[in-house]
Amino acid sequence: MTQEQTLATLEVIEDARTAPTDAGDHERLSHYAPKDKVTEAMVFGTPVVALCGKVWVPSRDPQKYPVCPECKEIWESFEPGEQQ
Repeated sequence: MTQEQTLATLEVIEDARTAPTDAGDHERLSHYAPKDKVTEAMVFGTPVVALCGKVWVPSRDPQKYPVCPECKEIWESFEPGEQQ
């Protein structure tokens, strides 16, 4: 098999795994996410996605940190009854 044939058979596979880390976590904000997903994530250690798009594994008391301004803005943009 030539080098060109070998390169033609390669494909890129994205590593979509998430790994929780405290190192360099300069953000330290509380994020808005569906309550049932946060509870599940805290029990099973699975990642959850906040309204702002941040993916993390909740492990701290969110009341100790300020609310993410982007999450808050998105939350407040919902019409009453539209929030879940």
